[in-house]
Amino acid sequence: MTKEQLIELVSQKLKLVRTEKGYTQDQMAQILGISRKTLVQIEKGRATAGWTTVVAACALFRDSDLLQTTLGGDPIEIIETIAHDRIDRPKKKTMGGKVWWKEVKRKGNFRLQQNLISQHYRILDNEDYRWYSSFDYDEAVRYLSLLDE
Repeated sequence: MTKEQLIELVSQKLKLVRTEKGYTQDQMAQILGISRKTLVQIEKGRATAGWTTVVAACALFRDSDLLQTTLGGDPIEIIETIAHDRIDRPKKKTMGGKVWWKEVKRKGNFRLQQNLISQHYRILDNEDYRWYSSFDYDEAVRYLSLLDE
């Protein structure tokens, strides 16, 4: 998933997220730090949200069932992976990939998974802590080869 694809997806779902959370357009615009007019343009498909608005929406509504289903899991993980090109530090405990993930490779105490929706890769340890995320398969395999040595 590219930055542009994420922007497009979140822009298309913004009205549904607002409805899911029970906010008016005025309230949602204030929460996201944009004008009501801009929000209306995004909701009607006449404009797309900017990167900052998408990041804010993903951060502030990360618990949205709609966003999680649309993006295949934690919206923040996808934002971080796109923004930094990868995540290469131990992070938070995950649910282990029971939904939205397929195992691609395993090495020792680590497994490489691919998200079925966003297509990005991550490495989890046996306790389901995320060690790495990237959209680059070769880079993910290289990182996996360095672990558990």
